[in-house]
Amino acid sequence: MIPFVDLKAQYVSIKPEVDAAIQRIMETCQFTLGAEVAEFEKEFAAYSQAAFGAGVNTGTSALHLGLLAAGIGPGDEVITTPFTFVATVAAIYYTGATPVLVDIDPATYTIDPALIEAAITPATKAIIPVHLYGQPADMDPIMAIARKHGLTVLEDACQAHGAEYKGKRVGAIGDMAAFSFYPGKNLGAFGEGGMLTTDNADYDRTVRMLRDWGAERKYHHVLKGYNYRLEGLQGSVLRVKLKYLDRWTEQRRAMAARYDAMFAGTGLPTPFSRDDVRHVYHIYAVRTPDRAGWQEALNSKGIQSGIHYPIPVHLLPAYTDLGYKQGQFPHAEKAAAEVLSLPMFPEFTEQQQDVVVAAVKELQASV
Repeated sequence: MIPFVDLKAQYVSIKPEVDAAIQRIMETCQFTLGAEVAEFEKEFAAYSQAAFGAGVNTGTSALHLGLLAAGIGPGDEVITTPFTFVATVAAIYYTGATPVLVDIDPATYTIDPALIEAAITPATKAIIPVHLYGQPADMDPIMAIARKHGLTVLEDACQAHGAEYKGKRVGAIGDMAAFSFYPGKNLGAFGEGGMLTTDNADYDRTVRMLRDWGAERKYHHVLKGYNYRLEGLQGSVLRVKLKYLDRWTEQRRAMAARYDAMFAGTGLPTPFSRDDVRHVYHIYAVRTPDRAGWQEALNSKGIQSGIHYPIPVHLLPAYTDLGYKQGQFPHAEKAAAEVLSLPMFPEFTEQQQDVVVAAVKELQASV
């Protein structure tokens, strides 16, 4: 079986360091927040070119707390995209605000800046651009629109650790950015984890209180907060992995380039990458109208694949109350019906990739 992602192979490659990091937590018993989390916050914020980083329990929590820190609440509207993991929209609901969706750019799958301004109303307070699959959204026009209308920009960078837009790292372009350290991410914990990065000291202070029951210090609760703290074990593991992130990213980029070269001339729609970004290829998604057939055929050959994401948010049963109908976001709907994610992870070998490419080429040739 060729896996979609191989977490065990990554662990084995850094096992002595990870085991030592976990042992430090066992010996210090700093299981919630603590010194390892504090050091990881500094290191990841610096890596993301941001002044501050606040560790939380999930990327979803980072989105939620970022919105709350910006003062988003009932009666407000937040603009984002329907082609994303459901957490982006769920976090808006958590605040009591209303998600407002606009379609994607069909090439990059990220929010189309040309459609944002028409969606702005007097109730609009923020924009959440999603750096989908590891490619940054087109941030310059988004930031220009936000500044013109006095809106907060919260980057959903949960799939884009180390990605760059015009030479600047995601995580320090908008007012804030949310990251996820779910195990399958480019930088993955041994469980759940997330972080909110920002250059704004007030946002950072607010998020730090909100994640720990709203307390400025123990038992002194300034805000109505949450139990969103990052575990010490996750901080210790992530500190080890962060040292390898750029190496792993370049391995992903090399594998993506090799995929591109091997699929050239076949007519297969492969991922588009803007010239002015550093795409970090969390996902390498091709497109086919016969996705179910292709996935079944690949599985029969022992090749795992994924779908990110099969249903745009506005068509999910849980979110019918948004009031959108099929056909309103044609680019998102078409992408959701066709994308198929091929194996992509730093330990992916050329021999494994050759098998995947041969199988996909065989399917494409029959189209």
